Amino acid sequence: MIRVVVVDDHALIRRGLRETLTEGGDITVVGEASDYGELRQLLRTVECDVMLLDVNLPGRSGIDVLTALGEQASRIKVVVLSQYPEDQYGIRALKSGAMAYLNKSTDPRKIVDAVRMVAGGRKYVTPEIAQSLLDTVTGKVEAAAHEQLSEREMQTLLLIASGKRLSEIAETLRLSPKTVSVYRARVLEKLRVATNAELAAYAIKNRLID
Repeated sequence: MIRVVVVDDHALIRRGLRETLTEGGDITVVGEASDYGELRQLLRTVECDVMLLDVNLPGRSGIDVLTALGEQASRIKVVVLSQYPEDQYGIRALKSGAMAYLNKSTDPRKIVDAVRMVAGGRKYVTPEIAQSLLDTVTGKVEAAAHEQLSEREMQTLLLIASGKRLSEIAETLRLSPKTVSVYRARVLEKLRVATNAELAAYAIKNRLID
């Protein structure tokens, strides 16, 4: 059996993923966590082969979790799930150590296929990510300004573009409003825009949000 841990801050999504995975017959969900703190405690008590990991977690993001697992030389293979477009955020996740990146709206069967493939030691790459990789390698696409953003800056950009106020972003990321303001200022500078409306327009133009 493939042992899986599901990490997502929404209980309904965790429940749906558990049902989808267990229907496969060869996969068992050995634990769930809603954030990095719960995940750390969980991994002290259970062993797993594959982790289904949401990018947009409270506090430390999914990319932060990937970085931490890499620093610990963990053998856990990670499938990242996100609401963000695959061709824009997938490369970032793969570079951070993920074995697969899937949009949450994907066919549930693909999630099962991805878990099985990464459990066997192979990366699962969707056509959208494959095309992005090909365009990057062949030089057809110049590096976009948002690619220089740190993980926290990227989270701030996406949340602002989604219409969240700074106070809401601070609560979501478990940071102080002052710290979020600093990240916002850095994003504005790096993307060479001046307002939240321009940030949102940039995100839409570059397909960072649907």
